[in-house]
Amino acid sequence: MTTYRDAGVDIDAGDEFVDRIKPLVRSTFRPEVLTDLGGFGGLFGFQAGKYQDPVLVSGTDGVGTKLKIAFMMDKHDTVGIDLVAMCVNDIAVSGAEPLFFLDYFATGKLSVSKAQEVVAGIAEGCRQAGCALIGGETAEMPSFYPDGEYDLAGFAVGAVDRPKLIDGRHIVPGDAVIGLASTGLHSNGYSLARRVLFEQAKLTVTSRLAELDGSLGEVLLTPTRIYAKQILALVGQFPIKGVAHITGGGITENLPRVYPKGVRAKINRKSWSIPPIFQLMGELGKVDREEMYRVFNMGIGLILVVSSDAVSGVLARAAALGDRGWHIGEIVSSTGVEPEVEYVE
Repeated sequence: MTTYRDAGVDIDAGDEFVDRIKPLVRSTFRPEVLTDLGGFGGLFGFQAGKYQDPVLVSGTDGVGTKLKIAFMMDKHDTVGIDLVAMCVNDIAVSGAEPLFFLDYFATGKLSVSKAQEVVAGIAEGCRQAGCALIGGETAEMPSFYPDGEYDLAGFAVGAVDRPKLIDGRHIVPGDAVIGLASTGLHSNGYSLARRVLFEQAKLTVTSRLAELDGSLGEVLLTPTRIYAKQILALVGQFPIKGVAHITGGGITENLPRVYPKGVRAKINRKSWSIPPIFQLMGELGKVDREEMYRVFNMGIGLILVVSSDAVSGVLARAAALGDRGWHIGEIVSSTGVEPEVEYVE
């Protein structure tokens, strides 16, 4: 008699996995969560009365080829933080409070212990963001993924009062650009990073270089910073005009997404400390500097656009919240001919 297990899918392992992760998932629950893990859908009692005119904000993302570093190191307890970060940071830039999160985990053959580590990271990311992990999907697909590998996707939903929506429309020339420090590459640019570091420079995840604080693999696997709670705290105290999550495309591509027509930004490259990993990759791979700024965050994970008179207050509050920040540039007028982001020395 042929069984599903003979075809490569172990239902018993899936059941064991769900049992193991229930405590992790429950640790993220907010009072609005109405269901336990195992239902067909996660129920969340949206409290519309908290808002004057509620707007739901949603986002979805993955971890990308940063997962390859996790596979190479056989370390899986932090990529879940990356997954949450990439989704909740995207919705938080609108001023939205992340409410709940769902994940999709797909693999060729389910390793219960490895998958449990991944979900532990997702739960930790949700706790950092203040959102509830209310559901997900585990897909075991034999022969679809290489042995020992998996893929992740995440989905976040948040809410913001329409009057408090951050959409950049009020950004004007003279406003200041503040950058908050990233924790490294975050979850972008890893295809180029792996090409430079592993294929061209012939380094390994265990390589130790004088420039880096830890092994190369440890530096590359550093989790993405989650800024959701910090954004909400800053918005509650200062008139934040625009917020940009600096992901794939770097400052060059992401900052223009938040300001209206007629303005652009001048960014001073010497105004913040660029982490050594970026300098190392640029030198080893002979990567053009403009390409580096178009691919990587270069040490700036989040950008805030504020009135010039709010700079010192925002920087001080960000520091109190645990984020180092710098005044990295200004908003200037644009005719539409100049670069949307101009870098100056």
